[in-house]
Amino acid sequence: MISLKNIKFWIFDLDNTLYSSTTNIFSKIDKKMCQFIIDELRVDEPEALKIKNKYFHEHGTTLNGLMKKHNINAERFLEFVHDIDYSFLNKNEKLNYELKKLPGSKIIFTNGSKKHAETTILKLGIKDNFSGIFDIVDSDYIPKPDIAPYKKLISKYRINCSESIFFEDIAKNLLPAHKLGIKTAWIENDDKYCKEGFDGYHVDFRVKNLTKFLEDINKKVA
Repeated sequence: MISLKNIKFWIFDLDNTLYSSTTNIFSKIDKKMCQFIIDELRVDEPEALKIKNKYFHEHGTTLNGLMKKHNINAERFLEFVHDIDYSFLNKNEKLNYELKKLPGSKIIFTNGSKKHAETTILKLGIKDNFSGIFDIVDSDYIPKPDIAPYKKLISKYRINCSESIFFEDIAKNLLPAHKLGIKTAWIENDDKYCKEGFDGYHVDFRVKNLTKFLEDINKKVA
């Protein structure tokens, strides 16, 4: 069994990781992406959905595909797609409690925007736990799982890979972290894309419930 007693850097993906995928917050963002594509490329809704999914799978993010194929302004895209209603997100006091108890630094590593991350963790009531947010702008718009943003993240926060763990709902996004010597934890879900490679050698832990997992860690490191 892999020990987590020496962990000093706790790295978390944001969407569908720090909150449950059942909240469907990302479906709201998906709809905004489609609307952006409809407005910018002057296509109908079915075609916009096709483009959104195609670019996501081929380029890591829909934004990356739009930038490469259509020279879309990234800042305008991010501002538009994250202009959603966050009111249904509730405070997670238990998660906040367990995050506070973790020793070391807590960092968010997301393909989304910093503004979206800040709004989300504020609504969840966990904002004060995080010392940094590394977003898609910090990544020079190069998304996970390209290894480049992982290296930038490590450099920016002076992360010791052997003393770190990365939590993420998309299994293949854990592979670069594993290659760099970071321990990995997959947030279990039934999405076909997210599950791809979940049973690979690069996944150290499978997490059904993040709060419970952190609670168990805190009991062991206390």
